[in-house]
Amino acid sequence: MKKIITTLAALAVSTSAALAAGGDYEVTDYAFPFEGPFGTYDQNQLQRGLKVYTEICSACHGLKYVAFRTLASPAGPGFTDAQMKAYAEQYEVFDGSLNFGEGDFRTATATDNFPANNSVGAPDLSLMAKARAGFHGPYGLGTNQLFRGMGGPEYIASLLMGYTGEEMEQAGTVLYENTAFPGGWISMAPVIYGDDVVFDDGAPTDAESIAKDVSAFLMWTAEPKLAARKQTGLIAVIMLGLLAVLLYFTNKAIWAPVKAHARYGTHVDPAE
Repeated sequence: MKKIITTLAALAVSTSAALAAGGDYEVTDYAFPFEGPFGTYDQNQLQRGLKVYTEICSACHGLKYVAFRTLASPAGPGFTDAQMKAYAEQYEVFDGSLNFGEGDFRTATATDNFPANNSVGAPDLSLMAKARAGFHGPYGLGTNQLFRGMGGPEYIASLLMGYTGEEMEQAGTVLYENTAFPGGWISMAPVIYGDDVVFDDGAPTDAESIAKDVSAFLMWTAEPKLAARKQTGLIAVIMLGLLAVLLYFTNKAIWAPVKAHARYGTHVDPAE
């Protein structure tokens, strides 16, 4: 036990040291409705985030692991089938079976995925929220996510809001100062300034609200089954709790005769 405590203490010290060494960036702990053991996605927020992605982010980033049909999922943006199909028709996807097997582009359908976007070498955003969930702590341990509930969405929103306005040129590339990006400088220019989009539900269009909306949407693309996973986990915890109680009383009933014999020196038949 002493060795275990010593090891844990050493790990905590090394973790704190690594956090201090790599803590040259700031991530804001934004509040999202899907956080916590009972949190769920806000469909209106997901629809707003999809609009932000469509009108701003899709110019450089793709969502190649997300199928258009999932937009009609009740656990997602909650589009009707007609809305989902109409949205998919805005895109063209490459189909290798067309034009005598040489391939050609066609209008996307519900069974297709969002097309990849490799035009400027920008990363795909499908799993960005999950990939950046362990951005804090050494070796991706994600200590802030474990103890403070901070993960990928907070990082994305903080990154979008972290530009200071300072620029510098390095090796022919313009870099922008960003307080949330490790190292402090990023090649992606600011993309959100406020009032960049207009929402049908009259939601705020300031820069922070837009950043949170698109971050929530990207969290859904990375974890579309989040609510179902939480529900399954809650049921498992309840069942394990009940099992522990039953095992406790079963153990007491089985060993009661043995304990009585040891205490009073008498023999008690367990069958009785």
